[in-house]
Amino acid sequence: MSELTSDPSGTWPPPVCEPPGLGEAPRLPRILVHVALFLATILTTMMAGAFQADMSFFQNPWILFETPWIIFKGIPFAVSILAILTAHEMGHYFMSRRHQLNVSLPYYIPGPPLIPFVTGMPPMLPGTFGAIIRIRSPIMDKRALLDVGCSGPLSGLVVVVPVLMVGLYFSQVITLPPRAGLGIALGEPLLFRLVSWLMFGSLGPNQHVLIHPVAYAGWLGLLITALNLLPVGQLDGGHVIYALFPRWHRHISIAFLGMLVVIGILAWPGWLLWAALLIFLGLRHPRPYCDWIALDRRRRILGGLTILVFVLTFSPMPIRLG
Repeated sequence: MSELTSDPSGTWPPPVCEPPGLGEAPRLPRILVHVALFLATILTTMMAGAFQADMSFFQNPWILFETPWIIFKGIPFAVSILAILTAHEMGHYFMSRRHQLNVSLPYYIPGPPLIPFVTGMPPMLPGTFGAIIRIRSPIMDKRALLDVGCSGPLSGLVVVVPVLMVGLYFSQVITLPPRAGLGIALGEPLLFRLVSWLMFGSLGPNQHVLIHPVAYAGWLGLLITALNLLPVGQLDGGHVIYALFPRWHRHISIAFLGMLVVIGILAWPGWLLWAALLIFLGLRHPRPYCDWIALDRRRRILGGLTILVFVLTFSPMPIRLG
């Protein structure tokens, strides 16, 4: 995910379209903040992975404090999810630097892995709320905007697919009675179904995949990609839609926000929370500094490919109780 700032001059169009520059190099105190957040996220994702890998946590949630070395069971999940997040954010970072933008290093956001023990649900939290970079200088034109918007999700997907394949290789296919409860079932976006079919072939109606923690990280990667590509506001999908259809960006944002509300009512209530968050963040998108420069054919194709990635990774019901 990336956050943009608007042109401070208010002059449209500016007389000369020149790059604003990369800005000053990160200072040591700021770098220490990035490092501290990254180390904290390693710890929380390892804890989340350990909860998924060792079912003894159900009987004794405090076993981690009694035998702390169990946390190392969470390494496969932590490495997988952090690799996905890092690929996504560094895709944004390097593309921003290529366009001579003043951009921050990624801020990793640790999350609590212990909430499921309060609710009595299986431990499905990833131990992180993702990561974000901040672009401090205005985007020069729609070409840079599309490049930056596409680079994160596409870079992340390059890691997501092999992680998902490796995780499904270590997963188990189980057969349950016709009316047996599934507990928590994960939604299956089209790309997940395709990879699952490649790994297992066609499954029977009573066959289900008991996913490995690494496969769960891959599934989360698909969800992260879809959430970032929602065509609303200043999300990555919002950047892509603005670059492709600048006059329609606000209309598309409002329409998709309404669709999220409908899906939230009919399918998964979590979309209502996301709709409220997106309203809080705002639907407005700042214009690029040189807004009159059009996209070339290659970038329009890249934008269409990114929209296709959103279709392949979006699930109307990411989580359901069965």
